[in-house]
Amino acid sequence: MLGAALLLGYPLVRNLVISFQHFGMGELIRGGASGAGFGNYQEVLSDPEFWRVVRRTLLWTLVNVVLILGIGTLVALLLRSLGRVSRTLVLSGLVLAWASPVIATTTVFQWLFSSRLGVVNWALTRLGLDSFHDYAWFAHGPATFTVLVLLITWQSVPFVAITLHAALLTVPAELTESARMDGAGAWRVFRSVTLPLLRPVFGLVLCLEVIWVFRCFAQIWALSKGGPGSATTTLPVYAYQVAQALHRYDLGAAISTLTVLLLVGVLIAYLRSMFRQEAES
Repeated sequence: MLGAALLLGYPLVRNLVISFQHFGMGELIRGGASGAGFGNYQEVLSDPEFWRVVRRTLLWTLVNVVLILGIGTLVALLLRSLGRVSRTLVLSGLVLAWASPVIATTTVFQWLFSSRLGVVNWALTRLGLDSFHDYAWFAHGPATFTVLVLLITWQSVPFVAITLHAALLTVPAELTESARMDGAGAWRVFRSVTLPLLRPVFGLVLCLEVIWVFRCFAQIWALSKGGPGSATTTLPVYAYQVAQALHRYDLGAAISTLTVLLLVGVLIAYLRSMFRQEAES
């Protein structure tokens, strides 16, 4: 607990203090930061670019989390239906994908989507899509956004699939067999039997993925640095850009604090909804 307080608590408190100060390059070198009150927050909240980044971050989180949970659930259900050897092979592949370093995986995706030598353009061209010949994925905002979504989904699905697969093993086989005997199909069994039993696990996985996707920085910065333009700039990237490019560490700290508050607000809203559903059921 002491280690966690030092590694997590101190930076959080320090960031909060800087957000209420005038803190630029001069103050970083010589010290003597003066108080700014809520001036930094007023400057950030009155900037239209901040709200554009907020909307983009929410869209980014929604798209990624939906894909991650959807694909992860399907893979978990697939694992339950496979034989021992096939399940071991698939689990091994998931663990390898999950254990791959973030920057290494990002670099591989850069190679895959390279305009001239990338495998993706080569494969699409061979399929008859000639418009993808030498297509520059990282020169177009929607294309770069798509590549990043694929990258984050690839890195996140293994955790969801393995976790849900472990949870599926706890569902009594008698319940699913009884539902099938009553004429329920695969979707009805999942919706009426499996999902209610595993709702807490799904809720936990959803919260963890929202946190992970919302604060994602390394992949975006390594692949696009928030570009082209600002097409892939999310709140963590925006805070870093403001702090480092403009040397406005006070504004960067304010954006970071607002990011944490926004994330906490989203999670609280979801948890209240989940607990309300649990109480009604």
